[in-house]
Amino acid sequence: MNLATEPSIWEFANPQLRDLVSYEPGKPIEDVARELGLAPESIIKLASNENPLGPSPKAILAMQEVAKSVHLYPDGGGWKLRNAIAAKFGLERENVILGNGSNEIIELCGHAFLRPGDNVIAARHAFVVYKLMATLFGAETIEVPDPDFIHDLPAMAAAINARTKEVFIANPNNPTGTLVDQDALDRFMDQVPDHVVVVFDEAYHEFLRNPPDTLKYLREGRNIVILRTFSKIQGLAGTRVGYGLAPKELAAILQKCRQPFNVNSIAQAGALAGLEDEEHQQRTRELTWEGLRFYEDAFREMGLEFVPSHANFILVRTGDGDRVFAGMMQRGIILRAMRSYKLPDWVRISIGTPDQNQRCISALREVLAASH
Repeated sequence: MNLATEPSIWEFANPQLRDLVSYEPGKPIEDVARELGLAPESIIKLASNENPLGPSPKAILAMQEVAKSVHLYPDGGGWKLRNAIAAKFGLERENVILGNGSNEIIELCGHAFLRPGDNVIAARHAFVVYKLMATLFGAETIEVPDPDFIHDLPAMAAAINARTKEVFIANPNNPTGTLVDQDALDRFMDQVPDHVVVVFDEAYHEFLRNPPDTLKYLREGRNIVILRTFSKIQGLAGTRVGYGLAPKELAAILQKCRQPFNVNSIAQAGALAGLEDEEHQQRTRELTWEGLRFYEDAFREMGLEFVPSHANFILVRTGDGDRVFAGMMQRGIILRAMRSYKLPDWVRISIGTPDQNQRCISALREVLAASH
């Protein structure tokens, strides 16, 4: 067989995949240790908005106990966890969809509602996975400019047309940390036609002091999905467990798109125990709020532009984010460069422990001084 004349497998693949850029997560500690010859324990990762306190001790115990029976399939319906989530919000189990991370719920929305030629709407500097998922289903993404990095909801409402199937509102938004208030959300929802599903991505909801109420739209029967996750405040990112909240009929459609056993038994046990540990969540909130104040004060002192954040990370303009990322990594600190978000002069820093935050700022001063 003459391979030179054989057609490429790309000729048979879905055409929208050819130019698709895969999602790049924050660089793992192990990769940096191998590449730079550093001891893993000397490296701190402030790239992926993880919980520096780790998971709830109660979640760890619950997962250890369930690990003894991993030869059995998990509860495919997530009965205990879905009931506990529903009870927390005054809903019913049928309102709750479990996902392999809340990212999977985004994919389920695509399976359920997107066809080639449709479009979705998102803010220009919103989570890149919205566009990636839409592209997989052959849909276009309309990226609406977001002045001052805040969702422009009137402009997003104006962008809706007959082919629009979904609108994504990340609140607080990743990677900017900005928040849209209740009045703006209410005005927006008043303009959304029935054929559009509004997806509220609230991965950082638990860090808010006075969060907007999107559950009221669910109780009104509006076509919405609220995304939440156990990866952030719960510190269970490694288990990949998230959930969606939606009116029963919409939730039933998403359930039909879900793979069986999509959330494993260890993840379900850890999430259930973590959900009930309010003390751990409050410790995480207070640590986060303290860390945000620390970074804001440091950036003001350093004369750096930053975006005030409502989440567990902060976006700061350092000039040439790729160079700053590389310089920080050489010093054993992993940040997130923002070129893939069309912000090449910015980096995003996750809130760590006080010692990690202090070390990060000291290293950042060195890196920026070295460039002058």
